[in-house]
Amino acid sequence: MPERVLTVSPERLGGWLAGFATRHGTTTHRAGPDAVVVEAADGAVASCAVPFPPLEPLDTGAPYGGLLAHTARERRVAVLLVRRGGYAAGVFAGTRLVASKVGSRHVQGRTAAGGQSQQRFARRREKQTREAFEAAADVAARILLPHVADLDAVVTGGDRAAVDHVLADRRLTALAGLRDRAGGLPHLAVPDPKLAVLRATPATFRAVRITLSEPDAEA
Repeated sequence: MPERVLTVSPERLGGWLAGFATRHGTTTHRAGPDAVVVEAADGAVASCAVPFPPLEPLDTGAPYGGLLAHTARERRVAVLLVRRGGYAAGVFAGTRLVASKVGSRHVQGRTAAGGQSQQRFARRREKQTREAFEAAADVAARILLPHVADLDAVVTGGDRAAVDHVLADRRLTALAGLRDRAGGLPHLAVPDPKLAVLRATPATFRAVRITLSEPDAEA
């Protein structure tokens, strides 16, 4: 059977699973700390990755092992978005943005010039990039670190190398250690980090990722 991956918000998950059973027949499930696998009478399978694992408490008597209650729980999540010349840092309680700072630093684009001009340009661009990353680290320390004791996870996005550089700042070691707690959430592909982009991230990091296998091509 072909597979496809889709994302479903916590608010829609119960309805989606009910619809899955309606389309494919009686279901059974196997719940584990990292995934809940739902199998239907016609052979269709929906493997639901547990966001913010492990699934706790793992309640074998609850619907889908307690997955619905687990995904509905409000979590405090820090988000750090960095691209060359721009950054955004925020803390969410559920979908509510409770602290944030967005900023930018000018970093020159590439040039086709050669020789000494190219070398001077490269040095200037490297200095601008370093200053931009330092500014992003300063903001992360000021906005995110005061919440670190209460965070469930840190979610990152933008330019991966830029984020890695920022999180390498020694002040941010505690944040870097929380980066993997969102349950294998991919690094967020985002445009330039603006406030609207930051505010939209919960739709991605809260969503349940479902690997769906169906005996036909119908969704």
